[in-house]
Amino acid sequence: MKDLPPELVRTLLAAVDEGTFDAAAAALHLTPSAVSQRVKALEQRTGRVLLMRTKPVRPTESGQVVVRFARALAALEQEAQLELGLSPGDADSVPAARLPIVVNADSLATWFLPALTRLPQDPPVCFELVREDEGHSATLLREGRVMAAVTSAAEPVAGCTVRALGQERYLPVASPEFKRRHFASGPLSRRLPEAPVMVFDRRDELQDRFVRTVTRGKAEASPLRHYVPTSEGFCDAVVAGLGWGLVPDMQVAPLLASGALVNLAPGKRLDVPLYWQQWKLDIPALALVAQAVTETAAVSLHPI
Repeated sequence: MKDLPPELVRTLLAAVDEGTFDAAAAALHLTPSAVSQRVKALEQRTGRVLLMRTKPVRPTESGQVVVRFARALAALEQEAQLELGLSPGDADSVPAARLPIVVNADSLATWFLPALTRLPQDPPVCFELVREDEGHSATLLREGRVMAAVTSAAEPVAGCTVRALGQERYLPVASPEFKRRHFASGPLSRRLPEAPVMVFDRRDELQDRFVRTVTRGKAEASPLRHYVPTSEGFCDAVVAGLGWGLVPDMQVAPLLASGALVNLAPGKRLDVPLYWQQWKLDIPALALVAQAVTETAAVSLHPI
């Protein structure tokens, strides 16, 4: 079996992380031609196409294997340098562990960032947070683009461990004026499918799922939809009266208390189970993150 030269493996990882050969070349202080040649050389050694030459470039199924290996190699190199007291370049600098993690927007807006603040920064840890819907985040783990994920997938990705975090609870809310205009008469099961609705993006199915529950599968949320792809902007749009929407209870609690929002269906909710998946690697920094995330989720989320 042919070996995988580290410089070729690092080049492939840079191309995937940076998105283009030009950007990878700038990051590695090489020419784009040199990056292309290294990727081709690695493909020749493995006998497989490793990258789809799209914009951004994407790893093939074989490429995902090499990307996972490259990321694991980089993390282990950083740990070894720390333990040996070595540091590339500046002798006074300490190499920071770089941890790419995928997280859903609502977790980022509520409980996830406080978890990261619990981590000691000696040695330093650099986070590369990727925002993705919890229903699709496991794909980034499979592709090797991240080392850990907050996901709704309970089944572990190959090569990963999984642990339950808890349930993120969503409440159906609207501004008082919006409720007066659209919910003044008639049962909720009739009015809810007709009222303008806020949706995060075109993959967001939470509002449709909730309406199907309320109507016993007879309807989905209204086609009158406003798309707002940030957690904070979504909530602000609901407060502004553009539509009703499902907002995490942690985020909406002060707005309900102040009267800026009202609960459209007291006693009804939508719970989304969340799990932490990470690579099976003995990396101290990753273990510390997993512990901090699990402990913070235990006091922030609802039990599964």
